[in-house]
Amino acid sequence: ARVNSRLLTLNKTTGKREHGSFHNIIDLLNPGDLLVVNDTKVFPARLYGNKESGGKVEVFLLSYPVETRLREKKKQAGVTSLIKSSKRPKPGTTLYLGPDLEAEVLELLDGGKVKIRLSYSCDKDLSAILENHGQVPLPPYISRTEGTTEEDRERYQTVYAKNPGAVAAPTAGLHFSEKLLQDIRKKGVNTTQITLHVGHGTFAPVRCEDIREHNIHQEYVSVSSESADKINKTRKAGGKIWAVGTTTVRTIEFMTDDNGKVVAGNDWCGLYIMPGYEFKVVDNLITNFHLPESSLLFLVSALCGKESLMDTYQEAINMGYRFYSYGDAMAICD
Repeated sequence: ARVNSRLLTLNKTTGKREHGSFHNIIDLLNPGDLLVVNDTKVFPARLYGNKESGGKVEVFLLSYPVETRLREKKKQAGVTSLIKSSKRPKPGTTLYLGPDLEAEVLELLDGGKVKIRLSYSCDKDLSAILENHGQVPLPPYISRTEGTTEEDRERYQTVYAKNPGAVAAPTAGLHFSEKLLQDIRKKGVNTTQITLHVGHGTFAPVRCEDIREHNIHQEYVSVSSESADKINKTRKAGGKIWAVGTTTVRTIEFMTDDNGKVVAGNDWCGLYIMPGYEFKVVDNLITNFHLPESSLLFLVSALCGKESLMDTYQEAINMGYRFYSYGDAMAICD
């Protein structure tokens, strides 16, 4: 079950640590607090097919394709992708990704990326085609010899996932069940949602000696006026803002103006949070344990301090906590 993961709580002021089960999260939340989640949905971004020559090809869509136009009874959608095949396909090549889905290679980009144009029948819906032919991509450290399973398709999705567009799940949210969220609301804790479509760049390690030089990935974010209003009213009333996951932190902080008010709208977020950053809105964070050299790790240490975080991680390792996407959770709060 989702709520059976372990939970390590770190008090960011005193450095005190406590160990429990994830369903204990409800004890940390107080009436009048606001729990903010990321409602992005992982779409089946990994497609398999053949080149014109018959050779096998694997296509990984780096974002949700944007429908561009109708042409000769076919719909078309442009998208940037990564392509795995024996030889890198040249521009002009057609890839056959299913009985009703083709891709034309348009342009070879830097970093092994390839711009392609999908085309499919007018009477077909793109999301249905992707559901039929695609696989939900799992992080690089989860391997499945048979590809993703039906269980992965459900488990690697938050219970509140609504807006398709992510190539990876906002993993902190995977711990919440419907019942736990209901119990949290019954306690008088409010909930709201933002959207950040997690991109492939979330797995990119920081390779610079000086972490300030790392070029952070950009991701699409959206905040509704209702959510912005809830966050601003909670702060005014003295409630705490709890962010579920680093994606939620980045979205809220990015969409906050100079007066400390969260504004509604959508944009491309390239906010890079590292030690020294002063949080404008987010008080507390629920997150998983992150990979070393990850920009997500720098965000977490910005909230609680690097030494405190490293000590906590060492204790978690000694006590056998599970790291990464299907792993255990951590709450950083006052």
